[in-house]
Formats: sequence, structure tokens, C-alpha cells
Amino acid sequence: MTSTAAFFRSSLLMLAIGVLILLGIVGSSLWLVQTNRSASDETASLRRVRSSIVNLLTTVQDAETGQRGFLLANDPAYLAPYTKALDNLPARRQALIDNVSQRPSYALQLDALSTAIDGKMQELSTTVALAKDGRLPEAIAVVRDDAGREFMDKVRTILGDFLQQTDDRLRVLVEKQLSAANNLQWVTIGGAVAILLVLGGAILIIAQHVRDLAKATEEVEMLNVGLEARVNERTQDLIRANQEIQKFAYIVTHDLRAPLVNIMGFLSELDTAMKAVSTYILADEKAPSAEEIHEARRAVEEDLPEALGFIRSSTRKMDSLINAILKISRDGRRKLQPDRIDLKALIETAAANVHHQILEAGGSAEARVRVGSIVTDRFSLEQAFGNLFDNAVKYQMPGRPLMLNIDAYPDGPGRIRVDVKDNGRGIAPQDLERVFELFRRAGEQDQRGEGIGLAHVRSLIRNLGGDITVESELGRGSTFVLTLPSDLTKIVRSVEA
Repeated sequence: MTSTAAFFRSSLLMLAIGVLILLGIVGSSLWLVQTNRSASDETASLRRVRSSIVNLLTTVQDAETGQRGFLLANDPAYLAPYTKALDNLPARRQALIDNVSQRPSYALQLDALSTAIDGKMQELSTTVALAKDGRLPEAIAVVRDDAGREFMDKVRTILGDFLQQTDDRLRVLVEKQLSAANNLQWVTIGGAVAILLVLGGAILIIAQHVRDLAKATEEVEMLNVGLEARVNERTQDLIRANQEIQKFAYIVTHDLRAPLVNIMGFLSELDTAMKAVSTYILADEKAPSAEEIHEARRAVEEDLPEALGFIRSSTRKMDSLINAILKISRDGRRKLQPDRIDLKALIETAAANVHHQILEAGGSAEARVRVGSIVTDRFSLEQAFGNLFDNAVKYQMPGRPLMLNIDAYPDGPGRIRVDVKDNGRGIAPQDLERVFELFRRAGEQDQRGEGIGLAHVRSLIRNLGGDITVESELGRGSTFVLTLPSDLTKIVRSVEA
């Protein structure tokens, strides 16, 4: 009773910790989403400011362009940009004032800007009027007076300063959004690690409870006085306890996966917000310069989608890691089914699955089997060879045809050895044991994978009463050495005994 009570107390503690972690992840995600939303709103406002600046500068420049064309060609058709600019100028001046009047750093220069624009427009209207009256030399003299050029330089300087301030702030906001996305990534990773730690704690609690149950069983056997009723009662207690363990394991696994689902939901909201920002930025009414188009499109089409994709892939990776743990756990609990197997046929079948890929690269695969049939679990052995052959294909040396050699032979009484040799990339000496660790990979990471293949193979082989090691030379190839009992039933019987 005391052990059961402690088990339930520990279980509740693990669940409480899991809930707190979930709340922390949710709270952090909400805060980061709100931060990003605020930055997005300010970005939209600054885009309006930038658009009004560009529009006004373009309007004044168009007016000057029309005036110069008219003076040079003395053709009224060249006045079209000038006339259109005069029509658009009041609205665009007012738009700029409306957008920047609440921003002190801009508002301080509005009077100077207005004076410069008025001066420039006066110079333009004067020269156009003189030219229309046939006094073209006088109009050109006004232009050469440089007063108009000074007004135009002043307009360009002030509006250029406005653009610089706006672009500097936009860069800060983009960095802020990227920082929020990066922080969300770390929240996701940290939360997943914390969840795995809680899961590990839960497994330790379950293991301790199982040990306690095993100890209780031994005490029952030692104290058994032949009372059938007492034995039956204790057996029923053990069955119920095991059912509780299974139920608890399911609850822990299910509940600790839930935060990942919630994180994916918040990522969808973040993705939606980013799409809204992208749509606004790319739909600017007035086309900016080539450099400005490049910078804006790179931020919207490359940087932000890349950050979102990275966060989403990280979240999915966390989910796949949990699934990998569950897969290995299930395989470890699977009941072995010893069967008499033709080892040569099994190896040749596994090699045939990668035969086409090997031939495409100009390579070959050879198998030499010097043992007859063995008694083992067919599924586990097929899985192990399949993983090893797939790895040989995946990590072959570029530019060198793959040579895959399998050699199986007796290795002492009741045991066999299988060498799987390739001439692939090889493994560095410091990584020879690392490659068998769960979620650990070695060498250049240019192939997809979660780092569970060889860990899974070692788990399978050890469940069969054997072991696997590797001998390798970097750049020359690797040899995976499998040792197995020739009759698994003897191993199973000895364990059960």
C-alpha cells in the first residue's frame, strides 16, 4: 500500500510538472506572437510612411522632368508629367503630413520641406509660363540661376533623410520579428527537452514501481505456505498493478505529446500574420527602386518564410523524436518469435532491396554465407540488415562505385558472425561508438534522418542475444560486425528460467 501510494504521488507530481511546462510553453508562445504582431503593425505603418515619401519625391521629380522636357523641346506634349504632378501634388503632400505629423523626428523638418517644395514649384511654374509666352531664353536663365536646383536638392535631402529613418526602423523591426521567431524556436526546443525529461522521470517511476512489484512477488514466493486462496489474491493484485502501469504509461505519453500539438497551432497563427504582412508589403502601389524592391522581396519571400519553415520543421522533428522513442520501446517489448531461418536467403533478399540503387551507381553487392539455417526472430533480423544495407547506399563515397560485401560464418560454439563491409565514406575513430547512440549522427550531415537507425539495429541485435560493433577508416569504408546466437530458443529459455 505504501509503495502504491508513493507511486500515485509521484505520478501526480510528474503530471503537475508536465502541466506547468505546457503552461510555460503556451504563455511564452502567446507573448512572442504578440511581440511579432506589434512589430507587424508598426511595419505596416512605416510602409505607409515610406510610400507617401516616395510618392511625394516622385511627384516633384516628375514635375521637374516635364518642365525640362518642355524647355528643351519647346513642345507642349512634354508638359504631361508636369501637369499630372501638379494635380497629384496637394494630395500627396497632405498624405505625407498625415503619416509623419505624429513622429517628432519627421515633423521637425516639415516646414523646411514645405518651403523647399513651394520654392521649387514656383520656379517650375515661372519657367513654364515664360516658355509658353515665347520667352524661352528668360526661362532658361531662371533655370541657370540655380535657385530651383537648390530647392530640389533640399527636397531630396529632407525626403532622403525621411527614407533613411524609415528604412533603419524597418530593419530594426525585421530583426525584432526574426528574433521573436528564433526565441519561439528555442521555446519549442526547450519545451520538448523538458517534456522528454519529465517522460524520463515518469519511466523511472514506473521502473521503480515494477521493481517493487517484482520484489513483492519474490516475497510471496518465499512466504508461500501453500494457501491457494492467498496466492490467487496476490496474483490478482499483481495483474491489476500491471494494468495500472500500462494505463499510466499511456496517459503520460499522450499528455506529454499534447504541447507539441498546441505549438503547431500557434505556429499556424504566426504563419497567418506573416502572410498578411507579406501581402501588404508586396502590394505597394508605387514601384520603388530596384534595390528597394530587392530588399523588400528578400525580407518577405526569403527571410520570414525561412524562419517560419525552420520553426515548423523543428517542431515536427520533436514529434518524430518522440515517435522514434515509442517505436524503439515497442520493438523492445515485442515478443520474439524464434523461427528456423535460411540465413543466406534472408541476406540475399535484404540485399535485393537495394540492388537497383547499387547498380545505378555502378557498384555491386556480394554475399558469402558459410552457415546453414539458424533459429532466431525473422522480423528483427530483417530490420537490422535492411537498416545496414540502406546506410551503405546512403553514405557511399561520391564518385566511387559502392562495393558491398556480406560475409557470414561460425564464431565459436552456438554463435555466428556476420561482417557487413562497404567502401563508403567511413567513420572517424571518435565516432565509432557515437553512431550507435540514439539521435546521434556523425560526419557530414547531407542525408535526411533522425539518428535512430543504428541505435535501432543495436537494440534489435541485443534483443536477439547478440551485439554489433563497427570497424572503420575515414574515407575508405566501414565494416559492421554482428554476432548472434545460432539458436535463440536457448537464450529465451535461460532468461525465462
